[in-house]
Amino acid sequence: MSYHNSYPAISDLKSRAQKRIPHFVWEYLDSATGVEATQARNRTALDKILFHPSILHGEFAPDLTTTFLGKSYPLPIGIAPVGMSGLIWPEAEKLLARTAAKEGIPYGLSTVATQTPEDLAPYIGNQGWFQIYPPRDAGIRANMLRRARDAGFHTLVMTVDVPVASRRERQTRGGLQQPPRLTPRLALQAARCPTWLMGIRKTGMPRMKLMDSYATQTSALPSTQHVGYLLRTSPDWDYVQKVRETWDGPLIIKGVSRPEDANALQKAGVDALWVSNHAGRQFDGGLATIETLPDVRVATTLPLIMDSGIAGGLDVIRALALGADFVMLGRAFHYGLGALGAAGPAHVLDILRQDMIANMGQIGAKSLADLKARLVDQ
Repeated sequence: MSYHNSYPAISDLKSRAQKRIPHFVWEYLDSATGVEATQARNRTALDKILFHPSILHGEFAPDLTTTFLGKSYPLPIGIAPVGMSGLIWPEAEKLLARTAAKEGIPYGLSTVATQTPEDLAPYIGNQGWFQIYPPRDAGIRANMLRRARDAGFHTLVMTVDVPVASRRERQTRGGLQQPPRLTPRLALQAARCPTWLMGIRKTGMPRMKLMDSYATQTSALPSTQHVGYLLRTSPDWDYVQKVRETWDGPLIIKGVSRPEDANALQKAGVDALWVSNHAGRQFDGGLATIETLPDVRVATTLPLIMDSGIAGGLDVIRALALGADFVMLGRAFHYGLGALGAAGPAHVLDILRQDMIANMGQIGAKSLADLKARLVDQ
């Protein structure tokens, strides 16, 4: 079934998802921190990246394939890790992992997901990336990495841009607590979203299962200071080195924004860098990710991933033109789940694919390598 007539853009999926997901969950998914200025800058800065249209280049079908960390992909796109995915939509992690395996793109499982690596082992195929928030305890770290490896996750993503809990005022006003529970106020919101509620009743109220296996927390916490913060630390350079020595697969560091850090991380032996400002969810006084990307690109020869603010295929080719090798999206795939359920993630991917093809045709870019030359000088 084609959804393009009714939902031709990710924004259409977002609009429908907002109606089908309870308000307190929506605020968790869609909010940033502070006055959400960084989130807005991500969008504004992307819109400033322009290309020269091309004429008289004849017919061609753009080649969207790429190789990243030694693996071939049909698109330079993957599904980013999102905490508590299964709260946003019932069984979200399994649905996303299954889509990634079928489509041949990476799926990132968050440390603070509602499913464990073992839960997802039957679904990920060869597309599993495991994202770790650094545990303070070395024994927990070793055990967590072993579990991820044994479950089939071959690439490790260590997030380093969350040294402390951000305030996320809009999320806090929404009323979500950890572990999640339906207060009378939130239960009323859930009752207005029957498809979501029926799914949650089948699965049970989601929890951070991996974190719960290492810590017992009986009292409620604010959603920005969940049980994960009882276990994790703010890593330093020695921590990176210890992880590098422990993990024998590809290691990606997520949350890079400064060129000097990129250079040092390359010397530390990591395999790729993820340029990100956490979609504006951590700090409201920083640059847009797309603004930091070119300088990071100059500072390192490592492969680069970019996220934050990506809303369509045009944004994907903008990121690639400015130096990214791969682009990851989190919210967009969850908009797809909220709008269309299990069919949503594949439709999101097709929107991105068709948008890339259309825009590359307009600028005469036959491959991803042609994009940089089509940029308007900034």
